[in-house]
Amino acid sequence: MIYDIMLAKKKRSGKFASFPGGCQMTYDKDLIAAKLRRWEKYLLNYRLPDWEEIHDIGLYMDQVVTLLKQYLDYLPPELKEEQVITPAAINNYVRKKIMPEPVKKKYYRSHIAYLIMICTLKQCMSIATLQTMIPMGLSEEELRQTYTAFAARHRASALFFIEQVREVAAGILDHAEQTEISTTDTVDLITTSAVVSGFARLLAEKLLLLDGKTAEDIRRQERADQ
Repeated sequence: MIYDIMLAKKKRSGKFASFPGGCQMTYDKDLIAAKLRRWEKYLLNYRLPDWEEIHDIGLYMDQVVTLLKQYLDYLPPELKEEQVITPAAINNYVRKKIMPEPVKKKYYRSHIAYLIMICTLKQCMSIATLQTMIPMGLSEEELRQTYTAFAARHRASALFFIEQVREVAAGILDHAEQTEISTTDTVDLITTSAVVSGFARLLAEKLLLLDGKTAEDIRRQERADQ
């Protein structure tokens, strides 16, 4: 009885959330709203470095790791133990020929540009997919154009993402204008984010599989699979 009363109070205060099926989680709506606004402000001011801003003086591995963590400061402080940029990972990218080898153990602008793209995309793509996504053997000018286009698309995607979060979390953020997808429930926001992330990854991988193919190729493949 006491437990039921406590749950009812949490529901009325906006601090109670549950997954379908009864898994109960407790969130403070004001805290979540403040965190969302803080992250939005961060993303609005965040951008990848321009090509000319990337160091080209020849850096050793430990310097590269430090620099990449500055360029790609996505993780909140409480998740810093989960190191996503490590010497072992960089060596693995070189070994799998996703990026060029260092020159006498030093990494230059071209290496760091590759690493920025790889580390950004690795959050949602497998190594095998990255090998298809990021071209090797580019001239410096071709790489500059590729990286510049990637950075611009990254910025546009961040702004689009901000708008999507505003819409889904409209109820949490107390926005007057809300749509069917809007919610006041933090667990609903988590679920929506996870589902959309899965769909986005699936779309990217499916589109990559269509590289070099025609509609007729697909029709022939579909007939062969029947």
